Amino acid sequence: MTATVVTLVALGLVTAGPLVLRGLAGIPGLSVLLGPPAPDESDAGDAHASDSSPGPSRPSPASPTTVPQSGPGTFTIATAGVQNTGAGRPYRVEVEDGTGVDPDEAAEQIAAILNHERGWSRGGGAAFRQVSDASASLVIRIATPDTADSLCAAGGLDTKGELNCRVGRTVAVNLKRWLLGSPQFDGPAEEYRALIINHEVGHWLGYGHRGCPGPGKPAPVMMQQIKGLDGCTSNAWPYSSDGTFLDGPEAP
Repeated sequence: MTATVVTLVALGLVTAGPLVLRGLAGIPGLSVLLGPPAPDESDAGDAHASDSSPGPSRPSPASPTTVPQSGPGTFTIATAGVQNTGAGRPYRVEVEDGTGVDPDEAAEQIAAILNHERGWSRGGGAAFRQVSDASASLVIRIATPDTADSLCAAGGLDTKGELNCRVGRTVAVNLKRWLLGSPQFDGPAEEYRALIINHEVGHWLGYGHRGCPGPGKPAPVMMQQIKGLDGCTSNAWPYSSDGTFLDGPEAP
């Protein structure tokens, strides 16, 4: 795998300083210092933690039972599957080093989620294109709990070593949630990964939180399902198989 490494200068200073990028010489339009992805104008001051009060993790049989709490603060950018030209909103996938998660494999899973027939791209509503350079308007980072907390703190969020978040153009995916899923989600960790990506990308697209529309109905992907389902059933996708958008009442 071709590795491009991103270095977090000091995790304790994520909110105060820019990120220094190493090994990206020659990428057009990339300066020596590149701060955290700037929010769209509509996202200014907007940040979301996807879950709260998560309770104990429930590992899937194929997942490790332990997850490193912290990492070196360096990230490898996925390079397989990139499309430097073409239609679609450019996004970049990065994985913190030492997590045991292969960046290219993670990017392949994320691409499958974003382009799923029940995903945000259904009906041409949104299209996505993976890149590996500074052209990305969305950056998805899989990070250890401590590093994810630091990234989320840039938006004033206290994610308690447990939660995912979206701050501006950055989606921070907590490694614990990526590997172990959620105790409230009725499905394997692999399916819960789809909920993580779809929920946080939904925030990036401008969607707020939603509640359960009624007992026995699928929970909207924008519902904070780890808080409880309120009678709904677990669901990881924005749309049903027949193309219906799965919505619910507005929620905080």
